[in-house]
Amino acid sequence: MRLFSFGKKSKSEVNPLYVDIHSHLLPGIDDGSASLEETIELIKEFIGLGYRKLIITPHIMGDCFKNTPEIIMEKLELVRNEVKNQGLLIELEAAAEYYLDEVFIQKLERGESLLTFGDSYLLFETSFMNEPASLKEVIFQIASSGYKPVLAHPERYVYMYNSFEKYEDLFNRGLYFQLNISSLSGYYSKESKRIAERLIKNNMVHFVGSDCHGTRHLEAIKKVRNEKIYTQLLELNIYNNNLLA
Repeated sequence: MRLFSFGKKSKSEVNPLYVDIHSHLLPGIDDGSASLEETIELIKEFIGLGYRKLIITPHIMGDCFKNTPEIIMEKLELVRNEVKNQGLLIELEAAAEYYLDEVFIQKLERGESLLTFGDSYLLFETSFMNEPASLKEVIFQIASSGYKPVLAHPERYVYMYNSFEKYEDLFNRGLYFQLNISSLSGYYSKESKRIAERLIKNNMVHFVGSDCHGTRHLEAIKKVRNEKIYTQLLELNIYNNNLLA
């Protein structure tokens, strides 16, 4: 039995997207923005698209991007100060995109305080090609630790492409799905576009994100904003705008 009941809004109820919950805009700490100057230019682009709040989510990966809450919050303050100095009107917060690896599991087991957004939502990703043997156990462990698990860009995981039932199983277990808007443009692949459209048509999207690492992702988002599938996405009861202060 599905744990969530999603319906569609009438066209008169469709609101623009005001909150982004997945991006890599903090300068110099992962594979996203390389400098403060680039970060500010990207933020200006978001403002131009109508966004009022950005929740920035740097990678935390045990063997690559070894970010900590302290590193992330220090960079957030740097960006906030520059946004204020330039008189830009946008709210900025930070969380993280955790990679499901042994380091992440150890953090859970030790009861470390993890970076979340909104009402204890915890964003995580997995390998794109190989299904983690412990995926369902980790989802349970995240929830048991008091967090709400959010799977980043489920439409990009090749190991689920041949079995949509895997999506349905995870959805029915209470896992939140965060769709990348740029997937709808075919930016990643035709298959990820197909899966993204199917998730929308089955009301299986809780959050949407830009997953912005640079201008290329914003250009992909602009490409789909006037398409029917984007309107269908906004007709769902996605949670992004609930996160406005």
